[in-house]
Amino acid sequence: MYPFFRFAAAVARARRAPRIGLFEATASDHWCLPWDLDPWVELNNGRTLTLYDLGRIPFAVRVGFHEAMQANRWGLTVAGVSVRYRRRVRAMEKFSIVTRMHGWDDRFIYIDQSIWKGAECANQMLLRWALTGKGGIVHPARLIEAVAGPQDSPPLPGWVAAWIAADAERPWPPEPGPGAGAPGVAQRRPG
Repeated sequence: MYPFFRFAAAVARARRAPRIGLFEATASDHWCLPWDLDPWVELNNGRTLTLYDLGRIPFAVRVGFHEAMQANRWGLTVAGVSVRYRRRVRAMEKFSIVTRMHGWDDRFIYIDQSIWKGAECANQMLLRWALTGKGGIVHPARLIEAVAGPQDSPPLPGWVAAWIAADAERPWPPEPGPGAGAPGVAQRRPG
């Protein structure tokens, strides 16, 4: 289940916190609760992606995206992620989520998030956000302008640019695997 109460509390704290600049990082503290666990009694990898909302959406509130989005009836949707898992987060461990924006291009806003246990990074996620409106994807510069005035994105770090280039090489849609139910793929019979 989605962590609605934790999410509401994180957004409420963000609304009371001072506004930040576009490229300032935010940090928030959380606990790995029993319903966040996998069978190995550690933070589930899928749940990690959900908990990153507890850092990303408050970041959007504090930087001013939320107000501009409401005024223009825009939304933000995740359009791709790459996660690197390095350390376990165990039951009832405290951790911090750090969120920052690297910049944007013609289609997406690039956000870097990481989970820390003290001074040790447990995992990191590079995410691209798509700004959406009634007609589909809205150029990210419109959101930036609404929040901070017209400006160009700073150059994206090399590793972010390399990820963008690598992802552009990926075929879409992907080739279905055996038994996937896609057109032209033989179905296996149960049994």
